[in-house]
Amino acid sequence: MSSDDSECAAVGALLLCRAEPDVVEPAARLLRERMLLAPAGRDWSVLVPEGKPWVHGGEPVDQVLTGWATALAVGAPWPVVALWWDADRSGYILAAGFRRTVAYVWLANGTPVGESEAMRTFAARLGLDPVLDMQALEALGSPDSEADARARLLGLLAVLTRAGVALPAGLGPGERADRLRTVAHVLPGVREVEWSGWRDAVRAELDVVERGRFGPWLRGPRARALAAVQVASGVPLAVWGLRRRSGGWVAAGVLLVVHGALGFTYDRVRAADAGSWRG
Repeated sequence: MSSDDSECAAVGALLLCRAEPDVVEPAARLLRERMLLAPAGRDWSVLVPEGKPWVHGGEPVDQVLTGWATALAVGAPWPVVALWWDADRSGYILAAGFRRTVAYVWLANGTPVGESEAMRTFAARLGLDPVLDMQALEALGSPDSEADARARLLGLLAVLTRAGVALPAGLGPGERADRLRTVAHVLPGVREVEWSGWRDAVRAELDVVERGRFGPWLRGPRARALAAVQVASGVPLAVWGLRRRSGGWVAAGVLLVVHGALGFTYDRVRAADAGSWRG
């Protein structure tokens, strides 16, 4: 067995996204990595990497997963929990928006080497039960001679189960990457996600933004209403500024008009783009 093969056998990774596959897919395409996407419980999806960049790219698996989780979560209203393991360690990474990522690590024998504050932040950001779930998380950060690294991740998954996570059978900590990929390929509703070019990537990124919390203000009736208010407010404000010979008020009025015009333009362009894409 080559060194690459032995390392592959010891390494695995999963990305849990707190959103349905339809919502996760556009963001996942932006990673420019081939992945398999499947449902993983109520309002959860799982991404299984098809490749193994930690073997050929020279980066440890946890660094690769940190980059992926951060990229998925930036600009999205849903968090990402990355689970990873290798021959020496295992751990999780939580990414949520632009906030600092949270990570925790266990050695192969289950010895915790993370900080208790990470567990508290993990619970808070996922909206877990501050009593029952927090007690379980604190136990995962305490010494236990009978719990190895795989058992620690299984304990973490048990906590996430109460938050709606339901990983399909065969997808779990300790499995090698090839095994995870084989299992994922035959899951009901699985999708293959891969890079499809910059045009589709831009469209996908806009879709992600529009599905976020600010989406209704970027496109649709609310966006058009906001644009109309901006134009209707900006014109008289600019005129009033001209009469008062106030450059500041003129600039404010012009800025409102420009923002409103851009809002109308964006809404129309995206609507036309959606129509051509369906055609």
